[in-house]
Amino acid sequence: MAESPLRLRDRSATEAAIVEAGERILLRDGFPGLNVQTLASEAGCDRKLVYRYFEGADGVVGRIAARAHASLADSLNRTPAVETESLRAFARLSLSAWVAALRSSPLTLRLMAWALVETSPLLTRIEDERAALLQAWMRERRPRLRVPPEGDPAALNAVLLAAVQHLALSADARPGVGGVALDDAGWTRIETALDRLLVAFPD
Repeated sequence: MAESPLRLRDRSATEAAIVEAGERILLRDGFPGLNVQTLASEAGCDRKLVYRYFEGADGVVGRIAARAHASLADSLNRTPAVETESLRAFARLSLSAWVAALRSSPLTLRLMAWALVETSPLLTRIEDERAALLQAWMRERRPRLRVPPEGDPAALNAVLLAAVQHLALSADARPGVGGVALDDAGWTRIETALDRLLVAFPD
């Protein structure tokens, strides 16, 4: 028997309330505070509904991650497309777009921090989905670029990508790194440093 429209609306509203509760908990208390009991308490519902609608806290985290990924994709897609045959210019554009997307998504940063201290199939899947999102965006933006045979641009990109991700994560937890304040002026300095480091890429 199909559920009535009223019950469907109630379920939709309850699911949304539970997911929003999970986001608040993750941002306010971090991942150690995220469990079925705290989700139900924050959402003002019976904990049975967290199991019924999401099969537990992991289902809520998966929904939070999907929303965070959508936010990242939206931020990346707002970056103007630039036609270039320079791998260096493309790397610069991509790194800047990615760090801007990360800084605009506190939920993503909390999920990334979680994956640094815990290992689980769920967190691995979330990390893989985020990486796939970035790779798909980059493939779409660089259809005509050829990777030169000399050097190792992929490894260079991995090092720089890890660096900007660490800086974005650090900014979520502390005021600065290595003597550089992670405020607007500090991020301007970091952008300038990226330009200097990117001379290692073929032009």
